[in-house]
Amino acid sequence: MEKKTIFSAVQPSGVVTLGNYLGAIRNWSALQEEYHCLYAVADLHALTVRQDPQELRDRCIRLMAQYLACGLDPEKNIIFFQSHVSGHAELGWILNCYTYMGEMSRMTQFKDKSQKHADNVNVGLFDYPV
Repeated sequence: MEKKTIFSAVQPSGVVTLGNYLGAIRNWSALQEEYHCLYAVADLHALTVRQDPQELRDRCIRLMAQYLACGLDPEKNIIFFQSHVSGHAELGWILNCYTYMGEMSRMTQFKDKSQKHADNVNVGLFDYPV
């Protein structure tokens, strides 16, 4: 029987917390035996708020190292940086062309983050759910 697929990603916004580990990453390690797993460092998604390029790069590398340290096996999983897969941005553009503005304006994440980052309300933040 063919294995089912799991895809998940984490933004490199800071240090992986105990909650991140207990809520997600520990489970990922257990699931890698039963499923075809793809795990990403969602570095493009992190660009919805202004980032210091060097700090973002460092956080991406640390997050990848934490994935490996928590037991994700690159021989059993596909583990990658989102920005290294150009198809992600291409698919984002295609989905943008089929997503209605009304649907986007009802997304709570934009409302929440735009209030927290009022000096940096950009299209990427509005478009994030796509």
